[in-house]
Amino acid sequence: MLLGCLYMTKVKICGLQDLPDALAAAKAGADFLGLVFVPTAPRRLAPEKAREIVRGVRERRQCPRLVGLFADQPLDEVRGIARELALDYVQLCGSEGLRYCLEVGLPVMKTIHVDEDISQGAILPVLMANVDRHHRAGHLLVLEKRVPGAYGGTGQAFDWSIARWLARSYPISLAGGLTPENVARAVREVAPWCVDVSSGVETDGHKDSARIRAFVEAVRAADRGRGRLSRRPDARRGAAP
Repeated sequence: MLLGCLYMTKVKICGLQDLPDALAAAKAGADFLGLVFVPTAPRRLAPEKAREIVRGVRERRQCPRLVGLFADQPLDEVRGIARELALDYVQLCGSEGLRYCLEVGLPVMKTIHVDEDISQGAILPVLMANVDRHHRAGHLLVLEKRVPGAYGGTGQAFDWSIARWLARSYPISLAGGLTPENVARAVREVAPWCVDVSSGVETDGHKDSARIRAFVEAVRAADRGRGRLSRRPDARRGAAP
């Protein structure tokens, strides 16, 4: 169902690896902070570092939602980490099916990978069916380019026309290849519910507080330019207020 509502594009800063960077993202106005727990990921957090970040961020008066990223890991492991850290969301970045997602026991963000080796005519119906299935289950959707051997965080963009087509009917998060320099155009052209960035706000492989601020500011400026009153898809029960 489409609802007319006042909104601002949500911002997720992902792959945070220490407390100062997490606090910088929170101060800049990020809505979600992403912490990576995928064993093979270069930005994977050690348990003690994750606890330090969560504890420090939770002490803020206005705390962004904390998201733990996992990929094809045992369900008990995902539940255990999420429970210990009191995460707000679990983002599943692998091949997890709907049943697995439903058994997590927390609000879920599901990454849907866009395979550009398949023609748009063939991929769009598949993406639509997958997105619709998870949306009906109350999950939030993250669209990211499929890159062999990687679950995400590659900094590679896909054809935004695909995202724009899906964003007309679903509250999707756009990920991959976003930077402070191009995110305003992404907001204008795609109108996503959320924009998701990791490597695009890094310098020499580390989070850059100036680039984080610039990213959030560019999103807010694009929102103002588009006008805040817009018809948006209902994000259902999984969405942050």
